[in-house]
Amino acid sequence: MTERYVLDLHEVDQTQLAVVGGKGAHLGALTRIDGIGVPGGFCVTTEAFRRIMKESPSIEGLLDQLARSDPDDRESARTFAERLRRTIEAIAIPDDLAAAITGAHSRLGEQAACAVRSSATAEDLPTASFAGQQDTYLNVVGPAAILRHVSRCWASLFTERAVTYRQRNDIDHRTVDMAVVVQKMVFPHAAGVLFTADPVTGNRKVATVDAGFGLGEALVSGLVNPDVYKVRHGEVVERTIAAKRRAVHALPDGGTQQVAVEARQQRQPALTDAQVVQLVRLGRRIEEHFGRPQDIEWCLGDDGFQVVQSRPITTLYPVPETDDEDNHVYVSVGHQQMMTDPMKPLGLSVWKLTAMAPMTDAGGRLFVDATRALSSPASRTGLLDLVGRGDPLTRDALETVLARDGFVPSLPDPAPAGARAGGAPTPIETDPAIVTGLIERSRTSLAALRRDIATKTGPDLFDFLWEAFEEHKKVLSDPLSIQAIMAGMEATWWLNDKLQEWLGEKNAADTLTLSAPDNVTSEMGLALLDVADVIRPHPEVVAFLQNAAADDGFLDELPKLAGGTEARDAIEIYLDRYGMRCAGEIDITRPRWSERPGTLVPAILDNVRNFEPGAAARRFEQGRQEARQKEHDVLSRLRALPDGETKAAETKRMIDRVRTFIGYREYPKYGIISRYFVYKRALLEEAGRLVRAGVLAEKEDIFYLTFHELQDVVRSHHVDDGLIRRRKDEFLTYHALTPPRVLTSEGETVNGAYRRADVPHGALVGLPVSSGTIEGRARVILDMAHADLEAGDILVTAYTDPSWSPLFVGIAGLVTEVGGLMTHGAVVAREYGLPAVVGVDRATRLIRDGQRIRVHGSDGYVEILS
Repeated sequence: MTERYVLDLHEVDQTQLAVVGGKGAHLGALTRIDGIGVPGGFCVTTEAFRRIMKESPSIEGLLDQLARSDPDDRESARTFAERLRRTIEAIAIPDDLAAAITGAHSRLGEQAACAVRSSATAEDLPTASFAGQQDTYLNVVGPAAILRHVSRCWASLFTERAVTYRQRNDIDHRTVDMAVVVQKMVFPHAAGVLFTADPVTGNRKVATVDAGFGLGEALVSGLVNPDVYKVRHGEVVERTIAAKRRAVHALPDGGTQQVAVEARQQRQPALTDAQVVQLVRLGRRIEEHFGRPQDIEWCLGDDGFQVVQSRPITTLYPVPETDDEDNHVYVSVGHQQMMTDPMKPLGLSVWKLTAMAPMTDAGGRLFVDATRALSSPASRTGLLDLVGRGDPLTRDALETVLARDGFVPSLPDPAPAGARAGGAPTPIETDPAIVTGLIERSRTSLAALRRDIATKTGPDLFDFLWEAFEEHKKVLSDPLSIQAIMAGMEATWWLNDKLQEWLGEKNAADTLTLSAPDNVTSEMGLALLDVADVIRPHPEVVAFLQNAAADDGFLDELPKLAGGTEARDAIEIYLDRYGMRCAGEIDITRPRWSERPGTLVPAILDNVRNFEPGAAARRFEQGRQEARQKEHDVLSRLRALPDGETKAAETKRMIDRVRTFIGYREYPKYGIISRYFVYKRALLEEAGRLVRAGVLAEKEDIFYLTFHELQDVVRSHHVDDGLIRRRKDEFLTYHALTPPRVLTSEGETVNGAYRRADVPHGALVGLPVSSGTIEGRARVILDMAHADLEAGDILVTAYTDPSWSPLFVGIAGLVTEVGGLMTHGAVVAREYGLPAVVGVDRATRLIRDGQRIRVHGSDGYVEILS
């Protein structure tokens, strides 16, 4: 029986997590690394814990009650957890189990002082550290005390903090078992924590050492500020020596106590620089063994450094894989595309296969390697200027990296290729027919795609899709299309710059672009007002929708109601035009409105409640008139200036230009997403065939394969189920990561800062993207399917891609955490005349739902009023 209940640390390795828990498995693995000192000890296995849990019949009932409790009901969780702990601690350890534990302890020395430490099976994992969730007891002396503290460790699986952590991470309490590690105590001169990557910046080349006197408990509990050392390339590059006024020491008869550190010693370093470098060298060896950065607890005794714990650092943002050792600077694609959520593997690979620029991915997000563009003066200036106009935070982050000597290589500008025949390209004319032609060209290509893909299945489908992706990129890279987009953006910048210079007008283009033609995204929001007009006269339909929003089959039920057929037809016409859209739409795997039409119901009901019939046409015409009046006002004031006629004529040309092209800015994205929905439907039909053939368990499993991998599965009719499971687990962990605007190959995350002194104290700083000042109730909404808006509300959310536009017609202002001057949300906010501030760091956490706020859309900040 002994072998089942107790294992020596030297018998344990990483494969035995289910037997000895995360801490035990890591300690066993550490004992196998040459040159790493680990205090001797043993593990009381999870088999012992499971036996104890069967000793009391009441435990099953308490676990049932805990599982049924509301995760948000802290008092209920606290009550059931406390009962479970008391029950477990009261269980008498069976004689044979007690003999196995005390026998293993005697081999360490009959009266050996030990550390008794919890080691749960959901602990120290690559995806969740569970640090500090269960208990550790230091300097436990004697066999009776060892047994008592083993029971306490078992019970600590149900501390309130551990229960809450598992509930928040959606981990079933019954799936977690508890092992216990018993190790011989080390009585150190100094102890602390080593991070083999900088836990703040993420830099993998910089190790951080926290150190204090005595036992490490003083640091872990926050009793003292530690000395902090940073080490790069084997050299201490930064050190902060703290005043360490307290320390924790072991008592002769067991237990620990806090003691005062002598005044003359308080400012003494806990470690020498040579010891710090030696410790980091040991840490790098441990990191190499485990294959990822580690959070290591260490102590320094008479026998040198001893490692008492090593766990993966789970908070670091992953680094894109490269095939070289060069420095790289990556810029987030998601911050430009208003999609900072993680994407599934199929979504990542299809975007990369259809994108204009080479991209890489990390942490489920897309990045562009900007290193080459930053390396030469001319391309660097152009990139920083373009990025800065859209998102000053990304520009500041890039400049922060560039300021570091030598990180980005300095290369000469490419030699001029020589003048092309015919000279410079002719600037695009301000001609609405250009936009009309581009839209028609896109529609024709999309119609051909729908027609031709209809007959393709199996390997033929994938051969066809490779060709379709090339056509996709051809449409996207149409030089005329790019010129049209840039013409609208450049005219916007020109108007804002010149009218501020000449008239002192801030962001004048915001008003001048109201109700610009051909903006498919703003048309989408107005069209939902027309849907509301059809539904509003039918109370039975309205009442039905109020209760059926979550049911995506509601469209089939509508014809049974008075007015329901008209309502269904109106919604289906809307879906025919816009149903390919959804939140996070650049990820082909995300559910589209056509697949989940219930997503739109809250917005439709808000429109029914908050607007009168005919609101769409009135709103568009009101914007058009405001833009026309602004144009008249600006031109009149310009003519009164010196050289006014020339200024007015230039400005008129730019106003015509911006109104001709700025709406088209939204169309290429609409075309991309329209094509994506065609691809997705074809791939899901193929997935259905794989499910019927028994190759896949469910159609959505294809979302966790890359496009190449899916093609191989279709050809071979074989899939790696383990790969899909791993990808699903990885995807869940990516949600806990916050993607940076800029990421370096060393793992450093850089998000930039606003360098501004013109903002009131306490205000939240952002980027002004749509003029005006508005006060109102903040509605913090993270999912448009849960929208509940009243007239005058200010929408506060993480990001808004085009799918959020239907909500814009019913709000008074907009605040987002992510965004730039020319991102979709900003363009549509200007078109609707909504004061908007984007790029407000942590807006959804700093602003509470229901608070009254004031949005300064012209100056780029938000005040919290109540």
